[in-house]
Amino acid sequence: MPLRDETAVVLDFLPKGHATGRPEALAQLLGDRYFTLLEAVAREGVTIKHGDKVYIGDAERKEIDHIKRRITLAELTTFSRSELPFMIEKIVRDNEQRYVEFYNKSQPISTRVHQLELLPGVGKKHMFDIIGERKKAPFKNFDDIKNRIKLLPDPAGLIVKRILKEIENENERFRLFVLGPPMRRF
Repeated sequence: MPLRDETAVVLDFLPKGHATGRPEALAQLLGDRYFTLLEAVAREGVTIKHGDKVYIGDAERKEIDHIKRRITLAELTTFSRSELPFMIEKIVRDNEQRYVEFYNKSQPISTRVHQLELLPGVGKKHMFDIIGERKKAPFKNFDDIKNRIKLLPDPAGLIVKRILKEIENENERFRLFVLGPPMRRF
C-alpha cells in the first residue's frame, strides 16, 4: 500500500482557480504526515481557508472533491510558498511526540552518516551527545532535548529546516520526513 497523507493543511484557496485553465475552486494543500504538496478541487459550494485541516483519504470527503495532482514547490502560489515554513512548524509542534521519537530512535544510514547528522546544525559532537543522552533515558519532548543537549539549536526548528530542505530539493539523496518528488510523465 503506497504511503499517502490522510489529512492535509490548506496553504491557499483559489475560488476561481488559476488565471489560466478552467475556472474551478482549487486548494493547494500540504499533507500533514508525509508533507506532500497537492492541488485539489474543492467541492462545489464549499469555501475553505488557509490553515484549515481537510480530510483527503479514501473515505467520503467533506471539503475536497478530488485530488487533481501532486505539485512541486515551484508550482505553489506566492502566498502558499510564504506560508509553507509556518505550516510545517505548526504540524511539527502539533505532532511533537512523533518528532521527539525521531531523536529517540534515529539510526545510522551508513558507516559514516547517521540520520541525526542530516539535521541542519547537527554534527558528530551533537550526534554523540544525543545518542548518549537517549541511552540514559528517552527524550520526553523538545524542551527535554534542548535542556539535556547543550548548545543544540531549537530541536523542533531543526526538524522544520530538514523538512523544508527535502521539499525544496527534489534530488535530495536521503529523505527522513518527506515523500519523494512526484513521478514525471513523458
